[in-house]
Formats: sequence, structure tokens, C-alpha cells
Amino acid sequence: MSGFAVGFGRPEKSNIEAMFNVIKHRGPDYSGIETTSRAILAQNYLKADHPEELSSGNIPFHNQANSQARICYDGQIGNWAELAKRFGIQDGAHREERLLLKLYELHGPGMLDYLEDALYAFVIVDDDTLFASRDPLGIKTLFLGTKNQTLYLASEMKCITQITDQVFEFPPGHSINDEGTISQFSALPTSPPQEHNLNESQMIQDVRSLIEESVRSRVDFAWPTGGLLSGGIDSSVINYLATKINRENHGVGASLKTFALGITESEDIEMARLMADFLESEHHEVIVSLEQMLEVLPDVIYYLESFDPSLVRSAVANYIISQYAREKGVEVLLSGEGGDEVFCGYLYLKQYPTSELFTRQMECLGFLHNNASLRLDRMNQANGIRVVAPLISGKLLNYAMAIPSEYKQKPENGQKIEKWIFRKAFESEMPEQIIWRLKQEFSQGSGSASILPSYFEEIVTDEEFLETQQRFPIVRSKEEYYYFKLFTKYFGEGSPVETVGQWVAL
Repeated sequence: MSGFAVGFGRPEKSNIEAMFNVIKHRGPDYSGIETTSRAILAQNYLKADHPEELSSGNIPFHNQANSQARICYDGQIGNWAELAKRFGIQDGAHREERLLLKLYELHGPGMLDYLEDALYAFVIVDDDTLFASRDPLGIKTLFLGTKNQTLYLASEMKCITQITDQVFEFPPGHSINDEGTISQFSALPTSPPQEHNLNESQMIQDVRSLIEESVRSRVDFAWPTGGLLSGGIDSSVINYLATKINRENHGVGASLKTFALGITESEDIEMARLMADFLESEHHEVIVSLEQMLEVLPDVIYYLESFDPSLVRSAVANYIISQYAREKGVEVLLSGEGGDEVFCGYLYLKQYPTSELFTRQMECLGFLHNNASLRLDRMNQANGIRVVAPLISGKLLNYAMAIPSEYKQKPENGQKIEKWIFRKAFESEMPEQIIWRLKQEFSQGSGSASILPSYFEEIVTDEEFLETQQRFPIVRSKEEYYYFKLFTKYFGEGSPVETVGQWVAL
């Protein structure tokens, strides 16, 4: 997890410095700015972004053998080991940047064909040419704007608003060249792939193997590592597998730090406690009040760059627990984010017939780039923590899309069991109360989903709400009105508002 700001064309260094200054939180440990004939590039990193200390004077990274090509990058390549072996890339600092530059040298824009199991946003400047891209799901954020014949690209919207009020989200699954041409290289499928011709037990075994493989390829415990633990199936599985790997590497007595948050004695707290006992983890609980949530709301909106109520509620909880984990010395946090999108876990999906589930699943995935994934990136990054979410894996997603829908939401006893095949994959290894716990959004389980809407219904007048709604029909509730006011205070009412993605429900 890192940040960058790039100007290409006729950039002014003062503009890049202004952009870069507002994303110091994305990488306070290492940073650098470099100027080429047509570009100025600025990059920062967290310590946990690299397995060893970075070499000074080589940020943004460029290979000594090809000093013209430079890269600004934020991401994680799940199949790095496989690609590194194939293209002769050694382990060590800047290993993913070195791989990306090698792929660009050999294949140009065709390099993207090799990154199907990667999350990324990057900009490559090679002498007087530019190539930039964002991963197909848009898990890594990227924004653009233009001013004075210059293209500006950056990790966060607030960078672009430092120099122009015309800011745009860079579309996921697209790339751009030095002529400013944006091209699509990937899109979510519009029809289901060929379903697996496998029996149920084989698919269950495959799901389990793919998830464990994803955890092993992304989690190395090189830095102090902890796990977000809500007590739901997603976070519990990730913490279970991480604990297993940690003990393989450091002995049977090794324990993982786990973190749970709730409003009083919430259901998340209770179930996370049960799972932590099972894991014998070093467990931490954070109980917060309404006053504490209201206190951090301005910071949450600023870092999140959204006013969507469902997202903000969960982000508040995530921000507080991430802040607490950082105080406890954690530099890498593991998250169960992505399980609902991969295995159709959202409860509203149950209202649709099985034949329609794939289409609705693609809609869910389509919300990631400007809604759900923002919490994952922004709330942890704001606190200087690298977050790893193994369930967001291209390899896992491609397999899961070909699983018949009735195994994702399986009818049993007159109701549908969401994420059924995911639950079955770990049924024999984890507590039954965890495996078969009903899906709840993070904000529901932690308690913020009920307390925040009620509070704003009381303090926001009907007149205030209706006046704003007449000007901005996208504001759907008094709670959203409050968040919208904070958002526009920071970013304005113009094009920044259009970058915000709104969830299907309040």
C-alpha cells in the first residue's frame, strides 16, 4: 500500500508537491520525487510495502540497466513468485516494480495479460512516453485531471483537487498512453462462464485449496502482522489460515494478534471472542461510543472521499480499529474483505432467483471500485498500515464464477444459505457457530449501522435535508446529508461528487 502523484506533459513541480503533500499518510517511511524531460513523478511507501529496506535515491524506482523507464506503483501481485521465476526476477526491495518494468520492456501494453491475479495502479514513464493502468476490479484507486496541457494522475482524489476542480476517477480495467487515449483491456463478463463439470466434494476441496494458496502467497509475517476479526466467516477463515501458517513458520506457540470492535457488547464482539479463543490469539477488543464515532467522522470522510452511508458506517469502525492496531505495533493487517463479492454473500441477493444470481454478482463486483474497496484501502492507509485481503484474488474469483449458483446460495429448509460452498470448505476445521453464522455487514455486526442513522434523524431538520435534496437528489437520507456536507466542505460540489459510488441500500 503506497501512494503516488505524477504529472506528464508540462508539469509544474509546485503542483506535484501540493498533490504529494496531501497523501503523506500513504507512505511516511520512504519517499522521493524525480523529474524527467516530460514528467515529474512522486512516490511514497510504508516500511511494510517491502521485504527489506529500500535503497535511498531510487524512488520512484528505475532499473539501473534502463535508466529511462521509471514506475510509480501501488499494488500487490498474487502470482509474483510464478512470474518472477518465469522472467528471472530476484526477490528483494522493489521486486514487484522490477517485475512490472520487465513485463513492460518485453510486452508493452500486453504486460497486462500477465496480471490477472494482481491488484494495481501504476504509471510508467519511459523517456517521452507514458503508460498507466488500473486493475480490472479497481481495488487500487487512481484519479486523473488535466491542466495546462498536462495530465495529472494520483492515488487519491484529494491530490487532483489541489490543482484543478475537474477530477475524474480513472476507470478500472483501463489504461492510458502519452497521447491521453484511454483504452479498456478488461471488463466483467456479461454472461456466466462454462460451469465446472465437477462433483460437489471436488469443488469444496478446490475452494479450500485456492483460498489457502492465496493466503500463503500474500502473507509472509516479515512485519508485525495482525488480523481484523469480526467473527464472521470471511475474517475468521483468513485469521485461521494465517494462524496456521504463522505456527508453521514460528512454532506451535506462535500467536496472531486479532482485533475486534463493537458498540457495547455487540454480536461481532461475542463471535470474535469465540473465534479468538479457538485460535488462541492475542485478542484485543475495542468498545466505542457514539461520541467517539462522531469525533472521527470528519477524518473518516476526508480520507475515505465518500459520503455513502453504508460505506461510511463501516469505515468509521474500520478506522478506529486500524488506529488501535497501529498503536499496538501492527504494520500489516489481514482482512476478510471480498468474500461476499466472490461467493454471493450479501443478503439482498437472496431475493433473486438462482438464474439471475450471476448477473447480480457482477453488479456487486462493479461496486468495488468506488465503494466497498475504498474502506479497505483508505482507512488502514490513513493509519500507516498495509492491509492484505487474500479473498480478493483473480485466480479465486475466476474459479468461483464457474461454480453453479446453487452452491453459492444453496436452498436448504425453505431458505437460502449464502456462501454455502465457502462455509463447507472449512466446516470440519472451525467452530460451527462461526461457520454457519448469518451474514452481517461490518457496520451491522459492530453496531454502527443502527446508532448513526438514528442520531442523524434527530439532529438534522427536515428543512435542511429537503433543501439539500432538491439541489442534490442523490442525497437519500438525513444521515447521508450530514456526510455529504462534510464531503463538499473538503472537496467541493462539482466533479468530486460524481466520483462517489452509492451502495444499493441505505
